[in-house]
Amino acid sequence: MSDRNFRNPYPDYDVLTKWDTPSWNEQTRAVVRKRLTDVPPRRFFSELQYETLEAVCERVVPQPERGDEKVPIAPFIDARLHENQGSGTRFEPLPSLQECWRRGLDAIEAEARHRFHRRYSALDAAEQDLILHDMNKGETESPAWGPRLPAQKFMRLELLRTVVEVYYAHPAAWSEIGFGGPASPRGYVRLQPNRHDNWEGEERDTALVRAAAAK
Repeated sequence: MSDRNFRNPYPDYDVLTKWDTPSWNEQTRAVVRKRLTDVPPRRFFSELQYETLEAVCERVVPQPERGDEKVPIAPFIDARLHENQGSGTRFEPLPSLQECWRRGLDAIEAEARHRFHRRYSALDAAEQDLILHDMNKGETESPAWGPRLPAQKFMRLELLRTVVEVYYAHPAAWSEIGFGGPASPRGYVRLQPNRHDNWEGEERDTALVRAAAAK
């Protein structure tokens, strides 16, 4: 929950070069195209809740290297909740999914105002991180949290998990981890540790070692 010292191990890899190759069929292309172009509008959260969520996502997965081309995270979380789409698991003692997220973001906002007398999105990065770190430790101060909404459980079981899921569902994130994208229709063959198919990305350092060994 701080600006990452980011080094992309796959700087020469772009999963979208598979667009017209045997790796993807038309159904796969349609799904990826929709993910790239159809960013959902805000429909579930209030304006303030959404603003808080955007600021939280920016601290959980900072993307300074992307400039204006950041992976949209908050819009897809909002869309999931608008459709009441979750994992099917309810974590006790948290409330039901939609109520959990609304109350959780309201509690983050209450924590910010309780400690710093400003809304969460107006805090500086260090103040925002302090709140998130203390949520993760279960050391919050605002009475908005409580036995039916423990900060640590909301942080670990809902917020962090969902933010990361949404981020790594985007093709830009696939490229930076060398992932080849959906398995249809080509699939994956070499599933053992430290092995990869030749249509997946290859780390630059590994590629350099192999090139040197071939000389």
